[in-house]
Amino acid sequence: MEPKRIREGYLVKKGSMFNSWKPMWVVLLEDGIEFYKKKSDNSPKGMIPLKGSALTSPCQDFGKRMFVFKITTTKQQDHFFQAAFLEERDAWVRDIKKATKCIEGGQKFARKSTRRSIRLPETIDLSALYLSMKDTKGVKELNLEKDKKIFNHCFTGNCVIDWLVSNKSVRNRQEGLVIASSLLNEGYLQPAGDLSKNAVDGTAENPFLDNPDAFYYFPDSGFFCEENSSDDDVILKEEFRGVIIKQGCLLKQGHRRKNWKVRKFILREDPAYLHYYDPAGEDPLGAIRLRGCVVTSVESHPDGKKSEEENLFEIITADEVHYFLQAATPKERIEWIKAIQVASRTGK
Repeated sequence: MEPKRIREGYLVKKGSMFNSWKPMWVVLLEDGIEFYKKKSDNSPKGMIPLKGSALTSPCQDFGKRMFVFKITTTKQQDHFFQAAFLEERDAWVRDIKKATKCIEGGQKFARKSTRRSIRLPETIDLSALYLSMKDTKGVKELNLEKDKKIFNHCFTGNCVIDWLVSNKSVRNRQEGLVIASSLLNEGYLQPAGDLSKNAVDGTAENPFLDNPDAFYYFPDSGFFCEENSSDDDVILKEEFRGVIIKQGCLLKQGHRRKNWKVRKFILREDPAYLHYYDPAGEDPLGAIRLRGCVVTSVESHPDGKKSEEENLFEIITADEVHYFLQAATPKERIEWIKAIQVASRTGK
């Protein structure tokens, strides 16, 4: 029986022999980590066993390189990975730690079962409740500031409990804590900031905090955290003023050589721009102005030949510049297309 796939996605990995950092498709299994040059490759470039390994996060061995974590094997081999943003790194670290702990305890990896750990009424439909919370009359997403950081698209713990009580989903705040903890454990809510993350990692009966300083976010909301600069002289370029609504890695086809490379994309709206970066770099390689653009799924290239690549889509700008991009899954392709369509309609 093949090991269960726990998490997969693009990360930037440091070469074992040279100092180069390259994007890799990384797969976390129950007993180890496999990494591939491309998602479509059948055989991995390497495998890291988790048994007896040690994980270091944050790893600050490389100066300005952010969101790095390190795995040290029993043979004292170090493997360095860099995520695209803080929450992505923390999600990988949480799952790797849990997988390693399961190996040591001889257990199977499983997401926390709220129905076993917390007394949850069988009549509660968490999925339906989550959709209600995301509705226009649901929990409002805000930009909150704490410890010189700005948390975008998130909300406080007591706002969630307030909503559950006012919506008559629960009878009191204590019952609201049970339901909110269930939503958190099942992944419908995510912790943001040290206070809420420490509660999740601790041994408290309710990992969710009814607290104005505990921040949470919806997993598909476009949440991100940024340092709050006090320098009033910093004037952002117009194209960077928009609110980030989506970010992640995609494959992009070059305009000259037509080769495919992994790029980190950040989508902003009002004004609507899609910036792309080397996944290991901080400065954008280019920007796609989305105002008046057309975006569609693609099954073949303009020359009529069927493409071997899957999950392609194309952006045609108002200036008739064509960009070909590739998502990892059909679902991800649809999500990107929808997000770009929304941004292009609302952006200036």
